[in-house]
Amino acid sequence: MSRDFPWFLSFECCDPGCVKAFKRCVLMRTLSSMNAKKPSLLLSFLPVIFLIIALAVNVRIFGDSSLDGSNQLILFAAAGVTAGLAALTGVKAQTLWDGIQNNIQDSSKAILILLMVGALAGSWLISGIIPTLIVYGLDLLSPSIFLPATVVVCAIVSLATGSSWATTATVGIALMGVGQSMGFSAAMVAGAVISGAYFGDKMSPFSDTTNLSPAMAGTDLMTHIRYMTLTSGPAIVLTLIAFTFLGMNGSGGSLGDLDLLTQELSTRITISPWLMLIPALSIGLIVYKVDAIVAMGIGTLAGLVAAYIFQYDLLMDLTLDRLGVDAFNWTHIYQQLFISTYGDTHIAMSNPLLNDLMESGGMSGMLGTIWLIICAMTFGGTLAASGFLEVITELFLRMAHGTAGLIIATLVTCGFFNATAADQYLAIVVPGRMFRKAYEDRGLAPENLSRALEDSGTVTSVLVPWNTCGAYQYATLQVSAADYAIYAFFNWLSPIINATWALIGFRIRKA
Repeated sequence: MSRDFPWFLSFECCDPGCVKAFKRCVLMRTLSSMNAKKPSLLLSFLPVIFLIIALAVNVRIFGDSSLDGSNQLILFAAAGVTAGLAALTGVKAQTLWDGIQNNIQDSSKAILILLMVGALAGSWLISGIIPTLIVYGLDLLSPSIFLPATVVVCAIVSLATGSSWATTATVGIALMGVGQSMGFSAAMVAGAVISGAYFGDKMSPFSDTTNLSPAMAGTDLMTHIRYMTLTSGPAIVLTLIAFTFLGMNGSGGSLGDLDLLTQELSTRITISPWLMLIPALSIGLIVYKVDAIVAMGIGTLAGLVAAYIFQYDLLMDLTLDRLGVDAFNWTHIYQQLFISTYGDTHIAMSNPLLNDLMESGGMSGMLGTIWLIICAMTFGGTLAASGFLEVITELFLRMAHGTAGLIIATLVTCGFFNATAADQYLAIVVPGRMFRKAYEDRGLAPENLSRALEDSGTVTSVLVPWNTCGAYQYATLQVSAADYAIYAFFNWLSPIINATWALIGFRIRKA
């Protein structure tokens, strides 16, 4: 598609993500133009300063439980502060409401995906799919190679599907169980899963962000992907080296301990290679570009059918425990299967580690994360509609001196948008539009800009707990971004390597 606006250069992209981002950028520009007067820089930064201080204090007080609701309230409070300050510049209340509504509307698919992830996790647990994957994973992988193998597996799946979210929701969940069964910390395994998933997402021609970034910069897709290998290549190599070292020197369990875990799972749950067909089906559907929600829905239904076929005795035990009935009939089966998709499911184990792994919150377990996303989108919407984001980004542009300064300013701006606007697309679209002319004026090839957008906008989103990406991974992997961020080596190495190449002038292409 192509659109022509006075403030826009060319926009050509057939990817749905590009279309969404384009519409958002149009609306943001329209809303900001309605302001009575341009806000000052100090005024624009006040909501951000408030958010940073309030979140720091809140996390200090609540610790790991801050995502249970207190952080959500802080984001709402920050939105209120933003709205109050926006009124001082003459921004109409309807303008702010339109910005909030647009932001929340854009996150609607993410919310539906989260609900389907909850249903999928519950279905795959009660069907024995997750336990089967854990058992086979323990048999095939030794602790010494598990972490780098996790990176490679997730990278391959994400390359094929073009989706880091789909990768973590399928193979990521299974690998979390395998890794924790081996004695690795949940944060460490989550870091390996996310590193591989985001490498694949970043380098896949099927990814929406991989299509969006060159569209914003004015280059073609394959040129963009080839140029990214100069930063993504070293980043993934260093990531594999780091996880190899951690795997060799980590706390992986002994083979004897792993055998005991396998035996207990096999005793309690029916383990069958036929169950492996269901995750293969789900991944295959995503590879063939079936919508992720549809693919997960099919995977959930297949899991429920498999539960009836393979885990009848387990269903009976769970039903008798939950409902407190003496007899077991088809209505009880119906209830238990449905409860597994939307409510709490717990398969009791004698081993404490397995006991923690064999539980799922279903769709209801995702509601806290959905609450976080809505609050984050509310804050981001008010910040954009008030014109504060535009003023802040202009500051970053003025600070960009020289080629290295321009590239580093792009990286910082993308990270800033991920932290404040809490939206990955906005972190790509706005800096892309803002910096494009500056790259052209300085005689730099557009792929320099597109690479910087991906090396920061795409990969740093998952490092922010209240960003939609960080919130999603917390709900899916049950590990907070504050915990796994240090182990998500690829995600913070990518912008660092890009900045390093810019400072030394390595392979910076001219137009």
